[in-house]
Amino acid sequence: MAENVTIARPYADAAFELARGAGALGPWSEALDRLAAAAADASMKACISNPQLSSDQLYQLFLDIAGQGFTPELQNFVRVLVDNERLQVLPEIRDLFVELKNEHEGVKEAEIASAFPLDDATLANLKADLENRFKTRLNVRVSLDPELIGGVRIAIGDEVIDASVRGKLANMAAALKN
Repeated sequence: MAENVTIARPYADAAFELARGAGALGPWSEALDRLAAAAADASMKACISNPQLSSDQLYQLFLDIAGQGFTPELQNFVRVLVDNERLQVLPEIRDLFVELKNEHEGVKEAEIASAFPLDDATLANLKADLENRFKTRLNVRVSLDPELIGGVRIAIGDEVIDASVRGKLANMAAALKN
């Protein structure tokens, strides 16, 4: 939701600056994953929107649910989110934080959809070829999409490489219509 991203952006920027200043981008990313998962839980959403819970109660409940081991800075970050009624945008904060972290580290996200499971060697070769082509390191996520019929569909940023049978059939159909 565009509105949630707009609300989340300053919090993600602040979290990134805190994490970068402390040299803790990895731990903050992991912690934000846990916090976002807790905030996305249906029963937690009900608690977040419950007006009968005070901010102190919600803060304590949220930290109990999200788990232990958060640094004082992360706890303060959660406190700010609770006080400003922004816990519900934690998934967007996490996503924006990951984008900032990846940009800082020179890494891009790659989504590979394959018609069939890829073995480790094939995936490693594909990743190496893509990193060479895009001149950057990649975090690769692989998903199965049987509707592709065969081949793969790769999305890196706003660039898409469609080497699937379904994509090629769609291109041929469009060419025949013209």
